[in-house]
Amino acid sequence: MRMLARREHGTQELTAKLIAKGVDEQVAATVVAELRSRDLVSDQRFVEALIAARVRRGYGPLRIRHELQRRGIQPSLVEQCVDAHDPVWLDRLQQVWSKKFAGVAPKNYTEWTRHARFLQHRGFSAEQIKQMIRYEH
Repeated sequence: MRMLARREHGTQELTAKLIAKGVDEQVAATVVAELRSRDLVSDQRFVEALIAARVRRGYGPLRIRHELQRRGIQPSLVEQCVDAHDPVWLDRLQQVWSKKFAGVAPKNYTEWTRHARFLQHRGFSAEQIKQMIRYEH
């Protein structure tokens, strides 16, 4: 219960944490199933909380998707909650870019690639970056 009091957990993540603390696999699965039936553990709430936290930190849809998949969230739930083609991601990209580069457009190709690498590392797609940052040869 202490783990749940700190933050939301996904079912697979919570099961793995219990096993790592020495709880038998069957017991851990039973406990997590019981917590799920009481709605104390919810993958949906976990996904919503993680997305909100990562958006606040300036991460894009690709990085958030990858993290959710790595944490064992069902692909259908990930697809439902993180639509990389949603126009709102361009707004987030604009905010992240403006904060990092003060909204100053790259003057040459070297600067453009530096901007693009930063944004790709944050989890934005090449297509989104090309829409956002224009570079004239």
